[in-house]
Amino acid sequence: MFNTYKPQSMWASALNIAELTFHSTVREIRKGHKNAIVGLLLNMLQALIFVGAFYAMFQILGVSRAQIRGDFLLYIMSGVFLFMTHAKAMGAVFGAEGATSSILKHAPLNSIIMIASAALASLYTQVLSMVTILYVYHVIGNPIEIDDPVGAMAMFLLAWFSGIGVGIIFLSMKPWFPDFARIAQTVYARTNMIASGKMFVANATPGYILVLFEWNPLFHCIDQERGYVFENYFPHHSSIWYPVVVSIACLVLGLMAEFFTRRHASASWGAGR
Repeated sequence: MFNTYKPQSMWASALNIAELTFHSTVREIRKGHKNAIVGLLLNMLQALIFVGAFYAMFQILGVSRAQIRGDFLLYIMSGVFLFMTHAKAMGAVFGAEGATSSILKHAPLNSIIMIASAALASLYTQVLSMVTILYVYHVIGNPIEIDDPVGAMAMFLLAWFSGIGVGIIFLSMKPWFPDFARIAQTVYARTNMIASGKMFVANATPGYILVLFEWNPLFHCIDQERGYVFENYFPHHSSIWYPVVVSIACLVLGLMAEFFTRRHASASWGAGR
């Protein structure tokens, strides 16, 4: 009864990991709220509040006509959805079970499975919320026309992937510097409210202002996203490869640091926290 079954083949091991990831993802989705539908509605409400707040702000400032030619609400949603996806992925990964978590004492669970589950749960919630909001707006409001849906979805996934990379960096710091990691993660999330570029068009922004935002991979994702969504917009000040390279670099460095932490983890780190 104390023996643990170990898969003998590579395919059996992969299937076992996929099954563990699936069940952990379901657990992560239901962890936020006991009722999955209520949790989804709350996430949709948050997105709608963001969209409504930015729409009202732009109307008050009278800058709506200076933006991309096309559906103004779609312009706002293209920035808000990617911003929320990036922020939620980063927060989910940062809050994933760490090396000292009690649940990881149960084999064959490990921190990589928990990180993947947190990221997939975040993606599931954001995709479902985005599709639902866009469908309702398409039916009730203006019919939505996206110039390149495949490219737009690719930028959405890239924003999610970059959130994972940044989240793993903060997660790898948390066991060693817990207070600093929390503060740094919060500062980054708050900075992205402006630095993500969701409130302006890069092509219409002066160069001395753009240099303040070009370091941010999410800025490039949002600007490229609008190039795929709108037929008459061609991004000239952003790149697809920059967020790809930065995200992969953050992912590799974060996983290396997490592996090092796992080998030197102490159960006393989590005491009293």
